[in-house]
Amino acid sequence: MNIPTDQEFSKLIGQALDELPEKYISRLSNVLITYEDEPTPEQHTKLGLRCNQSLFGLYEGIPLPARIGRNASGVVHLQLPDKITLFKLPLFHYANGNEEKFKAQIKHTLWHEIAHYFGLDHDRIHQLEQLNTNALQ
Repeated sequence: MNIPTDQEFSKLIGQALDELPEKYISRLSNVLITYEDEPTPEQHTKLGLRCNQSLFGLYEGIPLPARIGRNASGVVHLQLPDKITLFKLPLFHYANGNEEKFKAQIKHTLWHEIAHYFGLDHDRIHQLEQLNTNALQ
C-alpha cells in the first residue's frame, strides 16, 4: 500500500466516521474533523511529546462537560468550533503498509478523539474499550 493522497485519506476518514456508533456521531456539534500530514512542532511541544513518540490524532476544544452555554443574563456565548485532527503519516507508518490495519487505526483514533470531545480522559477511554471490545461496532 502506498501513502494515500489527501483525497483518499479524507475518504477513509469519512468511511470511519460512518462506521462509528450513530448515538455518538449524532451528538457532535460544531466540530471540525480534519487532517494533516504530521503534527506541528508546536503541537509536539504543547503535548510534551518526546521525539520518538507518535501522535495519531488530536482533539482541540472544550469538552462538552466543561462548557457553559449561557452567562448569568442568559446570553449564549459563541465559541470557535472544536477541532479533531488526524495525522496521516504517523497513522500510515504505524500500519506498516497494511491497509486493513491503517483503516482500523484511523477508526480507532477518530473514536478516541471524539471521546475526548465528550469529556472522557485516556483512563476512561481505555476502561470502556476493555469493557466492550466491540465499542467501535
